Amino acid sequence: MTPDRSDTKIGIVGLGNIGQYHAERLRDLDVSLVGGMDVAAEARTRFARRYDVDVYEDHTELYDLVDAVIITTPNRYHEQYAVDAFERDLHVLLEKPLAHSIESAERIADAAADSAGFCMVGFNNRFANTVRIVKNRIDRGDLGEVGHIEANYVRRRGIPGRGSWFTRRDIAGGGALIDLGVHAVDLALYLLGYPDVVEVNGVTRGEFGGREEYAYLDMWADDAGPAGFDVDDSATAFVRCEGNRTIALEVAWATNRPANHEFLVRGTESAARFDLLEGDLSFHSASNIGPDHLEDTSIETRQNDTHTDEQKAFFDVITGEEYQNEAVSDSIERALKVQRTIDAIYQSSEEERTVSLRE
Repeated sequence: MTPDRSDTKIGIVGLGNIGQYHAERLRDLDVSLVGGMDVAAEARTRFARRYDVDVYEDHTELYDLVDAVIITTPNRYHEQYAVDAFERDLHVLLEKPLAHSIESAERIADAAADSAGFCMVGFNNRFANTVRIVKNRIDRGDLGEVGHIEANYVRRRGIPGRGSWFTRRDIAGGGALIDLGVHAVDLALYLLGYPDVVEVNGVTRGEFGGREEYAYLDMWADDAGPAGFDVDDSATAFVRCEGNRTIALEVAWATNRPANHEFLVRGTESAARFDLLEGDLSFHSASNIGPDHLEDTSIETRQNDTHTDEQKAFFDVITGEEYQNEAVSDSIERALKVQRTIDAIYQSSEEERTVSLRE
């Protein structure tokens, strides 16, 4: 039976590309999208014309009308809109990362803890069908003890619009690491069962975004050139968790190597390898039952729209459906753990040392 979401009134804060991406999916979920908010008049006009809803320059006017909000603003402004929503006990789906800084992230988490509203942070990759299959096999013990994950989220050339807020530290909080790295760290910790992070050692680099002669084929937004580019465009890190579980992290917006979105999950009985974007999935093991042999098994499944399934999970929680999904549990606490890990990698790179996260 399809749950009734028609009585849930929702608004979107931040009406750029990601806000519109969410709006498209809301229309398919029978949810009442009542309006949007953005400080930019052009964005408001475009959104109102496209979705036939009221738009506001002041978010408090929108908050008076809704039960829940999806916040898709640049990272620096997450805190203002999320905290105000929590003070009104609104439910919040907050796009990743939690914030642009660890201090801002902690204030959001504190506000969420004091609110009757539910908070979910937008780590949509947990909902990919390939990830669901891997998680299910881990949970039922097929992989044995999972001790190490290689997490890659590497673009060859994919800076999301030089000159945009993505490439300005004061607004974004960082570059490729805080943009792509949060996805990779969250997914790796999720598949490990979200252990405590003990220490990190990492290096971030800004080697391409500041070049006048930067060569690329396409870009997520317009290229305004290198002026103002002051963030990392790649990062390499090693993350040690409790129980000697480890993560090898490689992320990049730009690098001179082929793109790579492969995750390798190593267990004592089997390993899983999957491509985060393409959906390719295989399992690898060995056996001495009969002649010694190696087994490599490819799995085919449908690719799904992870943002749609993420929204479904969010609405299932706030409408009170009996919906058990480990992918949404402790969302704010886990997002804060990711933020602390990312912050420690930046600190490790700046100070050229291993950073401990032991309390």
